[in-house]
Amino acid sequence: MPKLKPISWKKFESFLFYVGCCYERKKGDHRIYGRSDLKRPVVFPEDKEIPVFIIRNNLRVLGISHNEFLNILEKL
Repeated sequence: MPKLKPISWKKFESFLFYVGCCYERKKGDHRIYGRSDLKRPVVFPEDKEIPVFIIRNNLRVLGISHNEFLNILEKL
């Protein structure tokens, strides 16, 4: 199983749009996205690179495995 690596926030944003999330708002330097079937919003900072623990937590919120995530990133 390949390891997750930090990615840019723009790449993560394009992933979120691919899986059907919509931009809701921005608070400080954090961007907040939602989808009708999610219990919690997806939140991440607008840093150069998003750390792995934030990616992993947001994948858990989305219900996506990290293998699926890596496959989707290859398509983008």
